[in-house]
Amino acid sequence: MREPRLLTQTQAAQYCNLSPAQFNAWVRDGRIPGPLPGTHRWDKVALDRDIDKLSGIAPKSEPEDALEAWKRKRDARRAEGTAQNKQKSR
Repeated sequence: MREPRLLTQTQAAQYCNLSPAQFNAWVRDGRIPGPLPGTHRWDKVALDRDIDKLSGIAPKSEPEDALEAWKRKRDARRAEGTAQNKQKSR
């Protein structure tokens, strides 16, 4: 069976290896997110993301899709062409 993504406050505190009081203090201080709006559940992925930030771990970037790769290459070619044109005009 898959582990649940949403955690109760007690489960979230245990997941973060914090006492319930420490967990509440971290939420109050804004170190980690509060529960999902309208619930009493914490998102494990959001906890991981904010703990990674606290640890200085860079967020995982989304894989670049084909359109974004094309745009990046196009912009690089344009920038290269502009730089060459400026040198020629001098």
